[in-house]
Amino acid sequence: DLPDPDGRRMTLAACAGENGLLSAFICNHCPYVQAVADRLAADAREMQSRGIGVVAVMSNDYRNYPEDSPPKMKEFAAQHGFSFPYLIDEDQSVAREWGAVCTPDFFGLNRDGLLQYRGRLDDIRPNQDPANRAPELLNAMIQIAETGAGPETQHSSMGCSIKWKK
Repeated sequence: DLPDPDGRRMTLAACAGENGLLSAFICNHCPYVQAVADRLAADAREMQSRGIGVVAVMSNDYRNYPEDSPPKMKEFAAQHGFSFPYLIDEDQSVAREWGAVCTPDFFGLNRDGLLQYRGRLDDIRPNQDPANRAPELLNAMIQIAETGAGPETQHSSMGCSIKWKK
């Protein structure tokens, strides 16, 4: 149960789709997130069209990293065309419970709420042309929606560490 930047609260169940849920731990200031944000938004729209819910969670200590503040979250979501909720994990309990360690960090759940994917968005490194990318997260979530199980091979996400409160 987390709020969006306007204070509207959303539950995990409200974010889940009939065929699963992608939970993406992201933030605004991380160059890795900035590099994938448009691709994440496009892949999320495809997932949502297949009954997969999508939610993004910002767990950074935004008081010490003001670029991740709620008003900046709204701007970032609008700039990249997010079609999914972008929620604030103010006390960082959700990131700790999920074991999130970096931004971006992606968790794919099946329709039963069981973790089936923990990996990267795609095989593109920063500053590479994404035209011929392998959309690993999208493909994994489609597989999860269709079979209930994620792919055997999963590559860890790479990014900036979550900015934990002291």
